[in-house]
Amino acid sequence: MIALDVFTLPQTAFSRPKEGMNGLNRLFAAALVNRNFREQLLKEPHAALMNGYPGQVSPLTEEEKALVTSIKAASLSDLAKQVDWALRNGR
Repeated sequence: MIALDVFTLPQTAFSRPKEGMNGLNRLFAAALVNRNFREQLLKEPHAALMNGYPGQVSPLTEEEKALVTSIKAASLSDLAKQVDWALRNGR
């Protein structure tokens, strides 16, 4: 008889994002798909947030904008890590 090992993910592995995080999620999604927006977000975050993703207005709260513009990051993953750290530590 052959026994099959079945891998199951913990319940929390695919939890939905917290309410109110939609703006940051949209910001990172836009940066992933648009190289120009991503580069501007990393080099000139104020300008990137003011200009927004082509055809869309920035959906961030003032607090989120302040957080994103206060971070100096060399890559999108570095920016995401720093934003995550700040949110987890109540910055």
